[in-house]
Amino acid sequence: MLNVLHAFHPPLPPATAPDLAQLHALRDAYRQDKAALLATLRAPGASTRGVRSLLHRLSSLTDGLLCRLWDRAQLPEGMALVAVGGYGRAQLFPYSDVDVLLLLPDGMSVAAGHAGAAPCTPIETFIGSCWDAGLEVGSSVRSVAECLSEAAADVTVQTSLLEARLLCGNAALFDAFRQRYDAQMDPRAFLVAKTLEMRQRHTKYENTPYALEPNCKESPGGLRDLQLIQWVARAAGLGRNWRELAASGLATPFEVQQIERNEALLFLIRARLHALAGRREDRLVFDLQTAVAETFGYRSTAPDGQRLAMRASETLMRRYYWAAKAVSQLCQILLLGIEERLNPSTHELRPINPRFFEKAGMIEVASDDLYEREPHAVLETFLLYETTVGLKDLSARTLRALYNARGVMDSEFRRDPANRALFMQILQQPAGITHAMRLMNQTSVLGRYLWPFRRIVGQMQHDLFHVYTVDQHILMVLRNVRRFFMAEHAHEYPSCSQLAAGWDKPWILYIAALFHDIGKGRGGDHSQIGAQEVRRFCRQHAAHGITREDARLIEFLVAEHLTMSQVAQKQDLSDPDVIAAFARRVGNERYLTALYLLTVADIRGTSPKVWNAWKGKLLEDLYHATLRTLGGRAPDAAAEIEARKREALVLLALASQPHEAHKKLWDTLDVSYFMRHEAADIAWHTRHLSRHVGAGKPVVRARQSLAGEGLQVLVYAPDRSDLFMRICGYFDRAGFSILDARVHTANNGHALDTFQVVASSQPGAYRELIHMVENDLLRAIEDPRPLPEPTRKRVSRRVKSFPIAPRVTLRPDEKAQRWLISISASDRAGLLYLVARVLSRHGLSVQLAKVSTLGERVEDVFLVQGPEMQNNARQIQIETELLQALADQ
Repeated sequence: MLNVLHAFHPPLPPATAPDLAQLHALRDAYRQDKAALLATLRAPGASTRGVRSLLHRLSSLTDGLLCRLWDRAQLPEGMALVAVGGYGRAQLFPYSDVDVLLLLPDGMSVAAGHAGAAPCTPIETFIGSCWDAGLEVGSSVRSVAECLSEAAADVTVQTSLLEARLLCGNAALFDAFRQRYDAQMDPRAFLVAKTLEMRQRHTKYENTPYALEPNCKESPGGLRDLQLIQWVARAAGLGRNWRELAASGLATPFEVQQIERNEALLFLIRARLHALAGRREDRLVFDLQTAVAETFGYRSTAPDGQRLAMRASETLMRRYYWAAKAVSQLCQILLLGIEERLNPSTHELRPINPRFFEKAGMIEVASDDLYEREPHAVLETFLLYETTVGLKDLSARTLRALYNARGVMDSEFRRDPANRALFMQILQQPAGITHAMRLMNQTSVLGRYLWPFRRIVGQMQHDLFHVYTVDQHILMVLRNVRRFFMAEHAHEYPSCSQLAAGWDKPWILYIAALFHDIGKGRGGDHSQIGAQEVRRFCRQHAAHGITREDARLIEFLVAEHLTMSQVAQKQDLSDPDVIAAFARRVGNERYLTALYLLTVADIRGTSPKVWNAWKGKLLEDLYHATLRTLGGRAPDAAAEIEARKREALVLLALASQPHEAHKKLWDTLDVSYFMRHEAADIAWHTRHLSRHVGAGKPVVRARQSLAGEGLQVLVYAPDRSDLFMRICGYFDRAGFSILDARVHTANNGHALDTFQVVASSQPGAYRELIHMVENDLLRAIEDPRPLPEPTRKRVSRRVKSFPIAPRVTLRPDEKAQRWLISISASDRAGLLYLVARVLSRHGLSVQLAKVSTLGERVEDVFLVQGPEMQNNARQIQIETELLQALADQ
């Protein structure tokens, strides 16, 4: 057996001028005809009509060229040329490989037809001419026996041969191969192998059709899932196409109609991806999403130039996600149906109630028309799923009944008091809520019962912050809230779990989670839109346990779900006025606790990159500071400072520090220092600096952050205008991200700065990292040479595709003594260093820096002082320079 790899281009014997001219003519004609077909793909239009014909014409065009080349090669008459794989289906995409099998009779040598001492066999000559004619062939040369042996050993080969199609050559040989292949096929084993293969593939693609850059061929809900159904159905003798599957009773005519409609959309998207990329590209990558969307006629701006609520790419992706979701639903129904055909169930039907049975751990409807006759049974299905021990899924019959009953779930269904009561029961169960809600979303029930939810299903958020569609983010937040109430997850966020343990009505938080982002994509403030929607929901469900007091709390949570994170990450939590203002906004401890739990769950549900221990600490600090204020402890700066000093002295005594060793350092520090630092930090600073006060030599110390992630770095050095910039420059070069900076200037002219940093690639042991920082940062501070230019690192594709226009705002703080500089921009390496350079040039002293990284967007706030801030012209100049630095990619 000879296998010829895709990239193999065998040397050809010297060709005569007429031969070359003929080959070039064939190549040019093929390219011209293919270019004409591709031009139709690039033409704008959202209709999927004709895409199957286009793929078939591409296949036919290739068929014709291959048969011409086959005739030119003068191969032995006993051989056959067979199309396999996707090409065998006659669905050839513009830049897909052309997979062919050169089929030999058993016993024929691959060198058959080899004359004399010619350097190449006719087979090699044929394959080489294919490449020269512009075909990227993937070829194999096998006898019939070898095909059967390979198929028995490798399910991938078996699948490829399942769709074999004769192009030219010995038809009798192909028929004989087909008969022997079909006789060897074991449908049950093939189903098991393909199901396992599908699960592995789904795992590789994150088990979701809602990936940011989905592979429209391989991702869940993609074309491969549809192909899998056709493969296993064909192997089982249930049909070779969708119409035959319907004729065999495996699918209904309506299901076939839905499959063909969504399949055509996926065909068109994949074909246009190939045409626009000019290569095989099956992923809807950021770089191509807008271009593909525009071929469908989608636009980001209206004809009058006004920006639309959804970008063109978001509109396309939403359509893709809806199609992928439908494909996932339908494929699950059909795959379960095929499995039941091949493995008639030996499990008895166990009655649950008059409407439902339990069948092999799945819910089975008692009749196909149950939901049409008794619409209440739709939501009862999911209540049973939560409350009946041993149920883990829905059967094919139930899934089909739900899919075909979507028309039942109309406005009358949503207004029905019995359905409203059932929905509240689903939310109030002690277990299974997250799984039930996800299953309701997968089966399109959730969006049909909660009509506003339907509007955000499959809605992508291209904001460099969220990595999930809105509906998936909401369900992720619901999951996070739910875990606070589950003892087995208490180790994840102990403080949240402790608060949740004392909360009397968890369903209040579940409803707030379901509605907090439900107003996305409508334009305007989504928090206020969501508050309006949840207010309406609470009125509708008032008869089922939502009191007026509970409704007010739920509406507050939805309207204010962004407030706590904004205060924690952008304001000075050491300022009593900030805490007092936030306490007035939340009003009482119950509202504060609920908002804290929802905020933690929300941030954790946006992206794995967004949450970190430092953000958790900021939120926890804000919660406890506000709780004290709400408890009647009016902010008293003097009392707070004395308490911190006393606690710090206790810690120093425990560390065996000499009596009054702290005085020399503390006498140089003012009130603002003690307000901004906790007792543990004050004690740590004092231990390391009490012997170095006034020494004039920089001191750098580091330790593992008390927040549990990253490092806390202390710098004590004579103050100078470029000190903050030098520190930021070191962290930039060393690959650290600064999460927080607290900068203080003592009255002896020394800077006492504390940084929270995390390393992009952290060594295994913190001890090594601490030693490196203490030595290298000290050298960087003492280095008299001019600072280097910021490092330029590659910007991510996502930032390139969805850039953020940099924003800089300048305003005085509440006391009008210092200035707050707020920055929003796409994240990139060295950003803080660039900002520090501008501030240093203008002699601005940074007293506080809060750095928030939201996915690939940064929201930074700097509290600064300096004489130039009193001059309007200088303020404009500083803002201009900052904008230039942020925009410089």
